[in-house]
Amino acid sequence: MLKENDIKQIEERGASLKQVEGQIESFKKGFPWMKIVGPATPERGIAVLSPAEVEAAAQYYEKAEIAGKCKFVPASGAASRMFKDMFSGLAALEEGKDLAPDAPGAKFAARIKDFAFYDPALFGEPQDSAAYRKDVLAKLLTDKGLAYGAKPKGVLKFHRYPTEVRTALAEHFVEAQEYMRNADGSCRLIVTISPEHRPLFEAAVAEIQAAYEARYGVRYDISFTYQDKATDTVAVDPENKPFRKEDGSLLFRPAGHGALIYNLNQVKEEVVSIKNIDNVSHEKWLSVTATWKKVLLGEALRLRDQIFAYLRAFDALKDVNSPEAYNLCNEVENFLDKTLCIQLPLTRSTEERIALLRSKLDRPVRVCGMVRNEGEPGGGPFVIAGADGATSLQILESVQINPNDAGAKDALARATHFNPVDLVCCLRNYKGEKFDLLKHVDPEAGFISSKSYQGRELKALELPGLWNGAMSDWNTRFVEVPLETFNPVKVVLDLLRPAHQA
Repeated sequence: MLKENDIKQIEERGASLKQVEGQIESFKKGFPWMKIVGPATPERGIAVLSPAEVEAAAQYYEKAEIAGKCKFVPASGAASRMFKDMFSGLAALEEGKDLAPDAPGAKFAARIKDFAFYDPALFGEPQDSAAYRKDVLAKLLTDKGLAYGAKPKGVLKFHRYPTEVRTALAEHFVEAQEYMRNADGSCRLIVTISPEHRPLFEAAVAEIQAAYEARYGVRYDISFTYQDKATDTVAVDPENKPFRKEDGSLLFRPAGHGALIYNLNQVKEEVVSIKNIDNVSHEKWLSVTATWKKVLLGEALRLRDQIFAYLRAFDALKDVNSPEAYNLCNEVENFLDKTLCIQLPLTRSTEERIALLRSKLDRPVRVCGMVRNEGEPGGGPFVIAGADGATSLQILESVQINPNDAGAKDALARATHFNPVDLVCCLRNYKGEKFDLLKHVDPEAGFISSKSYQGRELKALELPGLWNGAMSDWNTRFVEVPLETFNPVKVVLDLLRPAHQA
């Protein structure tokens, strides 16, 4: 199936033949559905904090000892999806058709002055005409103007202020200084980008860094990281045979955000805050955003410290068959059940019981914010049963949920929250050593999607998602956060929402 030239191509990408053969096998056998015990809800699985608990968590964060912290911002790819409707509108206008008043392109043109990137010299005064709509969309999307259709979200102008206009990346700078300062006064940001966009990001940083450092009394430490080509996955045709391009070479595709676990694994800091590039809001919401980020940080560090205390208590045991050991096991089992929704299979001896409990404790920690579901479709937080017989908290995508399983469909219907990708991670063990995050990925949590290449059908393989299967074997806690903290810009018209307007 794979030829000598294929092997050479694979190795040149930094991947291995075994890796690619495993990917082809995954296409053939597919991925198992997740065994859902039930949705994570405030009754079990999602902590809803009282005002006093919110304050206590934020204070815990302020006082905790941390071996460095950073903000990790996934920002790869162009913003083409953000402007999909605008491209469709421009195509229609170029064909001589006008847009209906409620069409996205028409709404955009009518509200052009409300966008932070509005420039009267470029766009002029709004007019109710097809010619104006066509001109505005062309100047938004193409090199006739802003060329936003080919740029990454991070460098797009999101918010307007009296004395400046900020990009999405700039808002992450402002957020970072508010809740992620290190003891030395630095703010570390790691931004995942595509190599071709690096000059745009570097220019965006150069435009603000010195001014923001002076304004906020902080020193920014910025680094850019790429999704490694070695993590790309091979595509196959509908018969699960390697998909070949016109020249006979294999087609590889980026393997989704799950590939970023390799980038996260290179982070040296102990505590990491993860938030997508487009999930920012106008600074008028900063106090709410920062408060709840500090709450997630505090909850993560409290969880870390409790787990470390239990592991040290196990280390201190002199006799595994003593009443002290028995009581410690009971306490840890109750903690895992009540705090992390982990219920364990029975063991035959106290020694086996201790080994199992230690294995569940000694893992990376993540605390994820969860937002009340206001009718959003798709997956979210669930309690699942793992292959080892233990239950755990997981974030599932809808494609991982069996639509033909009545129990799974019922669990999905009863779900109360969804995942806004707002999480805090602790990456070191109780001895201060960095976890190898690649050892805590569930390889069976990927999924297959249908795509096309130059009009030809193909099947694409996505690695276990960064906050899904890539963190499957982590100690996980879900905490309810307000809807005000979740303000993603998925389409350009989202910038008209209150969270993005002055």
